[in-house]
Amino acid sequence: MVPLPGGASLVMVPQYYPVGLATDSEQVVCLQTNPLLGHGRVYAVAALLPQGFTRTYLPAMVAPAQQARLPMLGYAAVGLVNDEVWVAATQIDGHRRWHPRFYNTPGLERRICARLSRHPENRILQQLAGCARRYSCFTAQNVFYERWEGGIPTMPACNAACLGCISEGHEGGESPQHRLAFVPSVEEIVEVGLHHLEKARQGIVSFGQGCEGEPALNGERLAEAIARMRGTTAKGTINMNTNAGCQQGVRAVVDAGLDAMRVTIFSCHPEHYRTYHRPSGYDLGDVEESIAYAKARGVFVSINLLVFPGFTDRVEEVALLEEFIRRTGVDMVQLRNLTIDPEVLAQTFPAAGETLGIVGLIGRLRALPRLRVGGYTHPVRAGEEGPDAHWQCIAMRKGQGDYDK
Repeated sequence: MVPLPGGASLVMVPQYYPVGLATDSEQVVCLQTNPLLGHGRVYAVAALLPQGFTRTYLPAMVAPAQQARLPMLGYAAVGLVNDEVWVAATQIDGHRRWHPRFYNTPGLERRICARLSRHPENRILQQLAGCARRYSCFTAQNVFYERWEGGIPTMPACNAACLGCISEGHEGGESPQHRLAFVPSVEEIVEVGLHHLEKARQGIVSFGQGCEGEPALNGERLAEAIARMRGTTAKGTINMNTNAGCQQGVRAVVDAGLDAMRVTIFSCHPEHYRTYHRPSGYDLGDVEESIAYAKARGVFVSINLLVFPGFTDRVEEVALLEEFIRRTGVDMVQLRNLTIDPEVLAQTFPAAGETLGIVGLIGRLRALPRLRVGGYTHPVRAGEEGPDAHWQCIAMRKGQGDYDK
């Protein structure tokens, strides 16, 4: 456990009762009323972690009967040490670029309005403006801040029905975001992407956002857009977040000049993969072939590993992941806290077998040769990565992350 990092949030877990150990007997205790007052309902508390931190344990809690599904968040266990909040987490990457102080600044709305006024017909910018305002989406806001990783959603359809999908509810579950409802033109994609590549500090253009489906299904348009952008500028990194199941689409964007590809995987066990991702028209073998094609053509490939304590760190899961990494030669594993109701996942994948713990999992990954372990996508083109130290000092002197000046 670590002290609650900057940018983390303490949240109530709706309806859940907290569970702990009695200080006198170390018996497991489920609290239903406030022990200090002797009355009043109490609720479990958890933390939501910022980018760069991986959750190591879930909160200890009990659901009441007929509990509705929890909001899709990455609940992490918390505790107190001398009145200081600590959280079950470990830091696996720097998180300055994703610190909340650098987002939702006073000048954001002015930037959104100015950009929309310059490109009033661009539907991608209209979509990103809604995501930036309503959901505080950081990659959407970065497009208007003209910095770092900027998202470009382009595809409403998907070839999977993942249990933890955040933009489309499955089996009665609610999704926390609304997916875009159109397929943009090549001109719209180029207009947003080229601007970001040329203007953004340490700029990354990313296809495959939370508000869309599978970008490789739009491979033909994306390939044309990438070719046109690269025909104008060599700046920045072009990245695609994908399930890599649509081999034809992946090959098209790779051949057009894709720099980086991040492939989301819950499990390298074929049956567990199918159970969670529920793919349509592809399987884990197709994913591996897409990765091999991209790697053979010099694309920097990452696994976006959906991490859930008690499952991802099972001995069998870790062994299969290690084999997959060795076979494919992926460059990086990005650890992503899986945002899902823990009860939903526990019902689908009941506890079984020995676990290493999340810290043990990370140690095993870091022991693999030439593998980078982190939390998010970094620039991969020469000269694009850097500390950005001068701007950081200015922002810290101002006492906030206001990027407006």
